[in-house]
Amino acid sequence: MIIAIAKFRLPKPVTLEEAREIFLSTAPKYQGVPGLLRKHYVVWEDGGTVGGIYLWNSRSEAEAMYTESWKAFVREKYGTEPSVTYLDNPVTVDNLSGEILSNG
Repeated sequence: MIIAIAKFRLPKPVTLEEAREIFLSTAPKYQGVPGLLRKHYVVWEDGGTVGGIYLWNSRSEAEAMYTESWKAFVREKYGTEPSVTYLDNPVTVDNLSGEILSNG
């Protein structure tokens, strides 16, 4: 599995409630995306940086999301350039399902 962290600095900080409203407007776009297991929308404490933490089946499925079209969507929606960092995720503890997930 792969974790991707998308991050971008906003032109002006948002409150948690403002961020929630914005994120709810885009959340349906991520339902049913091939290979995407989970997406967590996140806000840094200062409200000036936001992003998403994504859990993917594979790097190739993650890279299929972060295209120039996706970057243009982020630029239009948030007025800033996103960055994406990839992390290998060999083991996940899921306390909601009671499972330990592993690539192997």
